[in-house]
This record gives sequence, C-alpha cells and structure tokens, in this order.
Amino acid sequence: MTNSPSVSRRLVLGATAAAAAGVATPTILTAGPAAAFIPSGRPVLTHGVQSGEATGDSAYVWTRADRAGRMVVELSDRPDFKHARTLRGPVLDASGDFTGKLKVPGPRNGGRTYYRVRVDAEHAGEPLTGSFGFPECHRRIRFVWTGDINGQGWGINPDFGGMRIFRAMRAVRPDFYLCSGDTVYSDGPLAETVNLPDGRIWRNVVTPAKSKVAETLEEYRGQFAYNLLDTNYKAFLAEVPQLNQWDDHEVVNNWYPGEVLDDARYTERRVDVLAARAKQAFFEWAPLAPGPVYRRYSYGPLLDVFKLDMRTYKDPNDANTYADPRRGLLGAEQRAWLIRSLRASNATWKVIAADLPLGLVVPDGPAAQEGVAQGDGGAPLGRELEFAEVLRAAHRAGVRGIVFLTADVHYTAAHHYDPARAAVQDFTPFWEFVSGPANAGAFGPNALDGTFGPQAVFVHAPPVANTSPMGGFQHFGEVEIDPWSRDLTVRLRDLDGGVLWTTTLDAGRH
Repeated sequence: MTNSPSVSRRLVLGATAAAAAGVATPTILTAGPAAAFIPSGRPVLTHGVQSGEATGDSAYVWTRADRAGRMVVELSDRPDFKHARTLRGPVLDASGDFTGKLKVPGPRNGGRTYYRVRVDAEHAGEPLTGSFGFPECHRRIRFVWTGDINGQGWGINPDFGGMRIFRAMRAVRPDFYLCSGDTVYSDGPLAETVNLPDGRIWRNVVTPAKSKVAETLEEYRGQFAYNLLDTNYKAFLAEVPQLNQWDDHEVVNNWYPGEVLDDARYTERRVDVLAARAKQAFFEWAPLAPGPVYRRYSYGPLLDVFKLDMRTYKDPNDANTYADPRRGLLGAEQRAWLIRSLRASNATWKVIAADLPLGLVVPDGPAAQEGVAQGDGGAPLGRELEFAEVLRAAHRAGVRGIVFLTADVHYTAAHHYDPARAAVQDFTPFWEFVSGPANAGAFGPNALDGTFGPQAVFVHAPPVANTSPMGGFQHFGEVEIDPWSRDLTVRLRDLDGGVLWTTTLDAGRH
C-alpha cells in the first residue's frame, strides 16, 4: 500500500481494518467519527465465506455483512449453480457483529456442494461463493491440521506473502481442516515493524484491535476479523470445511477458570469475564454449531474425530502432582463422554484432537504446569490421572486405532507411546503428532515426560525461541486414510508444503 505523505501508515491501516471489520469508511480519511457514516449501495460481505462441521448430513455456512440484512444461501452440486436451491438464513444484525451461519444439507452420495451467499437488505448484495465436500465411503480421506495462528508479535506481512502456509494447505486439497486451537492471539498486540537479528524487517498489518490486548467483546471480535484480512486464509476457508478448537490465546495465555490476572496491561482481570466475551466472539466468527466445544464427528467406517475442550473445564495451574481424581483438564462429564464414545466407535481410526499435547511438559512459570505432564516420569499424577483413566478404559474395552493430534508448542514432532517404556502399562500403544505454528513465533522442543512411555521419533524445531515465520519453522500436518488397506499415513509438512517426515500406520496392527 502506498501512503500519502500527509497520512501515517497507522491511520491508513486503521482505516483499512475498519473497512474489513464492516465499518464503511469514506474515500478521503478525516478525523470525523466513523459511526456517523452510514453504508450505502449494496450490502458487502466483509470477511468472505466459510463452512464447518461438514458431515454426510449437513454443514454450516458462515459469512459477515457490513450492515443488517438477511443471509441467503444458494446450494448446488454444480459449480455453475444450475438447478440451485435457495435457503433463507438468519437476519444478521449488530447483536452478533453482523455475522451469521446457516445449517445446510450435506453433499448427496459424497462429492461436493457449491454454495453462494449474499445478504439482502434494501438491496440484494453481491454474492460470494465457496464449496465443501464429504468423502465417500469408497474414497480416501485426507485432512490437514495446524494451530497457533498469528502469535508472538508476528502477524500478516504482505512482503512475506501474507499467511502463505494456508496457500500450501489449500494445495493439498484436503477434505477438511482441523484447527487445533490458538486460532487467534488475543493477548498478543502487534507492532508495525519488528527488527530481526539478521537485519531484515518484519512488517505487520496492524488494526486497532491488534494494537492492545483484547478485553472487550469488540476487541475479541477484532482478533478474528484480523486473520480474515489475509487472502490466503480466506481462499482456504472458502474451499475447506473446518473443525474448530480453542485453547488459551483466544482469551489470554495459559488461562483457567476462576483465574484473576496479575497483568498491568488489563483493566478487566477476571478471566471468567474475559473468557465469556472471547467465547462469544469465537462462536460468532467460526462456522460452529451451538453447544459444547467438545464433540464427535463421524466420517464413515474409516474415521471418527473426537474434538476435545481442554480449557473450559480446566483446573488451576499448579505443580500438577495432586492425587485427586476429580480434578483435571477435561472435567468429569467430558471424560466420561470420551470413554463412552471411544468404546462405541466402530471406525478403524479414532483421532483424538487435543488442544494440549499429552506427554510434553508445558510450564506456566517456574513452579506451575500448563499441560497434562509435569516432568515426573513415574506413576500418573495430577492431570495425567484422567488420561490414564481414558487410556485404561479404552485398552480394556479392546479399542484400537487411537491417534492423538495436537499443536500448542509451536513446532512439529512425532511421538510414539508404548507401555514397554512407560511407568504405567495398562494401555495400548499409540501415536501423537504435533504440528504448528501457522504464521506465529516458533519455539521448542519441549521435554518429554516418561509416564506414558513416549519416544520422540521426529522433531523439527527452531534453533532459537520465537523464530519469525521468515525462519521457515512453520508447520502443518496431513492425514491420509486409504479406503482399501485402511492404513493411515501422516505427513508433517513445512511452510510451503514440503514433506519433512512421514509414516504409515498399519490398520491391522494399531
């Protein structure tokens, strides 16, 4: 963007962000209040279109408009929209930040559904198109996952090609995308420039919402709006349906219910208040059905995905060495749901989508622990107790084909867990695959806790903490399931889609 000599980069970026967030701006920048400007002409869809939770029966289609109006969706099994059917959606208004979603029928007999979205107000708006698919029983399943998006001071940099990892993910042509949490960094303000150790300069697009930590509902909404300024990300989401998790940075680093912050950047320090605002924004800006974050998605006889919520029911961060079985990350209800659902699953592969890794030690300061493990490789303690219960129950029920997928730690790795190496033997061997970040600072590797016998088979981590995306240590993972052999292949990929490491799990042995 070329700046006028009399207009600062900050003001131009602020006006650009306001337009992207649905606040119309006049052609000439003035000091007048934006609220006085009333949108005219046709309604505009400000942040593209998305789909999510696509199953064989249904999917959710999402958009956001620049004004109040009714969401209208046309569906077709053809990209030219011949014989399309029209569905009336909800009225989008200020109470939901002019966002909206509509549950629509899923693809018939597998295949792909094409959708066209507009908003009707006084005039009909110009439509935007997208599509989603659902793998047929006799066709391979392919999906991707990553997490940790736009964090640690690194945001959208047009000089770098924007969030180009999503261009690489789109090129894989996945059936769906699992976002493993930290979808935004509400606690990570951005500066316009960051000086790198090698003398280069990283340039961030900056919006008002990304100029401070998020506290208000509007500021939390602005975190999600910011990510959708990126054309790579928008194009990816228009073609690939999502499964969305949340973790800590949607609210604030390492949060847990009941916490009171000791952070001078915040005027509202009650985490429960912040979390309620962040969760409202999360559900407004993602193509998610109402209800708990944790849920199960079935993809036929080959795959079930069990998406966990390791944040809403989390106990306080302490040394994590307690013996109280009532505490944990999942909570009693979610833990019972997971055990019951794993036992009931007839799918060859049961993917447990965890927003925190199982065996990696993730500290929260010098004395407390953020994650499941705490570095004591002995018998299960603290939050390890509930995962020992889950793994034991699955093992005794003969459940096979469990694979954990996660992010959070900002590097990629493959961990194999085996009771032969563990302090506890009552579980079936399984794999955990880690991938991320996606346009955020790279860290790691973290120490492994020996309680469940993990072995780091592959690790790709940066040489120094908070390496910028220019360092190349950005990652996503790909899973492919063959319909004939039923084998599951994992590929850990880099920023531009290059395969760093791969393995194939034999359906007959796992």
